[in-house]
Amino acid sequence: MIPRYARPQAADIWSAKTRYRIWFEIEAHAADAMAELGVIPKDAAAAIWAKGKDAEFDADRIDEIERTTKHDVIAFLTHVSEIVGPEARFLHQGMTSSDVLDTCLAVQLTRSADLLIEGVELVLAALKRRALEHRFTACVGRSHGIHAEPTTFGLKLAGHYAEFVRARDRLAMARYEVATCAISGAVGTFANVDPRVEAHVAEKLGLAVEPVSSQVIPRDRHAAYFAALAVVASSIERLAVEIRHLQRTEVLEAEEPFDPGQKGSSAMPHKRNPILTENLTGLARLVRSAVIPALEDVALWHERDISHSSVERGIAPDATVHLDFALRRMANVVERLVIYPDHMQKNLDRLGGLVNSQRVLLALTQKGMSREDAYAAVQSNAMRVWRGEGRFLDFLKADKSVSEVVTPRELEDLFDYEYHFKHVDTIFTRVFGEDV
Repeated sequence: MIPRYARPQAADIWSAKTRYRIWFEIEAHAADAMAELGVIPKDAAAAIWAKGKDAEFDADRIDEIERTTKHDVIAFLTHVSEIVGPEARFLHQGMTSSDVLDTCLAVQLTRSADLLIEGVELVLAALKRRALEHRFTACVGRSHGIHAEPTTFGLKLAGHYAEFVRARDRLAMARYEVATCAISGAVGTFANVDPRVEAHVAEKLGLAVEPVSSQVIPRDRHAAYFAALAVVASSIERLAVEIRHLQRTEVLEAEEPFDPGQKGSSAMPHKRNPILTENLTGLARLVRSAVIPALEDVALWHERDISHSSVERGIAPDATVHLDFALRRMANVVERLVIYPDHMQKNLDRLGGLVNSQRVLLALTQKGMSREDAYAAVQSNAMRVWRGEGRFLDFLKADKSVSEVVTPRELEDLFDYEYHFKHVDTIFTRVFGEDV
């Protein structure tokens, strides 16, 4: 992970200290279950907890041992035996290293998902507040980047709110799917460890039991998890790109916060750049980069290999930590977004009324003109406006083929922007509920 884009709460989940603490808890909970089943002495299980519960596992010492063993779990167990003493020989009975590693990864991913869901909630709260604030703030809607018809800035934000509700649901499902425990031993047959041990460990760690673990937890679960993160990242990027566009000098309908003392350029003192949303676009790319490796991790050899291991050591902390940072940055951007309603109105009026072309087209057809003739009449007058020759309404009034069908007064009524906003409340109720 990149420390610049890592909150301590998210990064700590992936620290050596946290990892070794989870490893110990997996082993100690398993020892408790084995003691209850009579596999190991109860006083041994008690001693393991008593001596290891508050122990500080030495990452440097574990690394030192691993340089000889070339095996991280064995190095950890050797270090635990230095702390616990003779009773440590009862640890890891019938278990394999994947039982520890995969179950630990499940804990880390679920804890990360909890932080990510919290981050989405912050984005949702900010979007809802600003959407309600600008429910009827008129602005131009664009298709292909070109002015289309009027909308409201609140509707723009409401659309993003609905998307982040789906993001929250995706993360909840991803958390549910990845939160499984495997303590099934070599090749997953439970030959040397009772399934009740797995059930006990799963309950203590807040996980479900993996129905079939072939020594490893199936990686389709993890692929779905990282795919969900990638979709959420893309939702962040969609909102970030919208803000970046709206901040362009030629548009300037909304702008990122610019704090006192902030500098936009080392060369040009006047600059106020959309650096936060550009950064969010980049972070979204980083998060999405985990998807293909995660998908390729699904196909392991037979019951187990470790081709996935090195991949997950990289993508798991990177994707979760960077998405956690991005969500909170996005929430801050939306909460403090500077919005310019006057500029929105100016842009809405910029094409001299062309945004009302569909209303004119429909009015002509409803008065008896064929759609083909109506389209031709409206478009020919619209093209004159594009060429800068005048205002759309004036050209329509002067066009006999139009004015003979629709009166000047009726034409003027077709240029009322409020017409486009009559169902805003209906949409808001769909998105936010009846309470709005």
